Amino acid sequence: MTTINVIDHPQLPAPTVREKPAFGATGLPIAAATFVVGLGGAALVGLGGATLGGALDLAHGTGVASLVLGVLVFVGASIVASGLTVVAPGEARVIQFLGRYVGTVRLDGLRWVNPFTTRRKVSTRIRNHETAVLKVNDADGSPIEIAAVVVWQVQDTARAVFEVDDFIAFVGIQTETAVRHIATTYPYDAHDTEATLSLRDNAEEITQRLSAEIAARVEAAGVGVIESRITNLAYAPEIAGAMLRRQQAGAVVAARQRIVEGAVGMVESALARLAEHDVVDLDEERKAAMVSNLLVVLCGDREAQPVVNTGSLYQ
Repeated sequence: MTTINVIDHPQLPAPTVREKPAFGATGLPIAAATFVVGLGGAALVGLGGATLGGALDLAHGTGVASLVLGVLVFVGASIVASGLTVVAPGEARVIQFLGRYVGTVRLDGLRWVNPFTTRRKVSTRIRNHETAVLKVNDADGSPIEIAAVVVWQVQDTARAVFEVDDFIAFVGIQTETAVRHIATTYPYDAHDTEATLSLRDNAEEITQRLSAEIAARVEAAGVGVIESRITNLAYAPEIAGAMLRRQQAGAVVAARQRIVEGAVGMVESALARLAEHDVVDLDEERKAAMVSNLLVVLCGDREAQPVVNTGSLYQ
């Protein structure tokens, strides 16, 4: 039965902010309205300038009023238009008003929000992060080289922006930490027992535990892990030769064991069939000699050279 090592996930503080939808409206009608109003303001400014340029003193007051009104209308339309923001597919806008988080815009297209707010663009596309080849010691103390790739996506934009300084760098560092922790928790190869998970023989189980640990580490940043895989796994160069000889020796022993098991079965079958069909009557000494000869032939790593005995079996 396979034993499962419990991975200790880091205890991160509870999030202080969570994503919520921001107040806003469709941008196209507001863009059209501000354009018309802005043209009206520009027209009033032009009319006021033309009036002030005339020779009639009676129209002087009317020109000033028209000029001031036009400027106010144009500035007001410009302020309202500054609340327009374009949101592309796979992106979101994190909205802040006077430093306070007020919501996130995820709907793509032209949107309008409070023009006095600041808007930060956050990508919600699926991303890949591949670690560098890390040199660590496995659970047996053997130096190994390991690397992994993680597929992740921002799920909570508010936590990604406000809970950590840089969520992209945070994901990279936490992924590397999780890979190192997994590599030091399990041995590269389970040489002595099948009850222990190993990095080489139990890739699927190790990958699941790696994904779970990375997900627990980056949850504070509002990031969700889609998948993670180990992309590079090998002994360090300084011990690779010795470990290769050890693996080869183990393979030779296993092959010899299989050959001996097969040879014993063939000898038992031969003796049973000879006795069943009364081909020859063998005493215990002759059976022992026959078993010895068959085992030598079947277990030898070279072709057997037949020897014809022209004398008695006992000479």
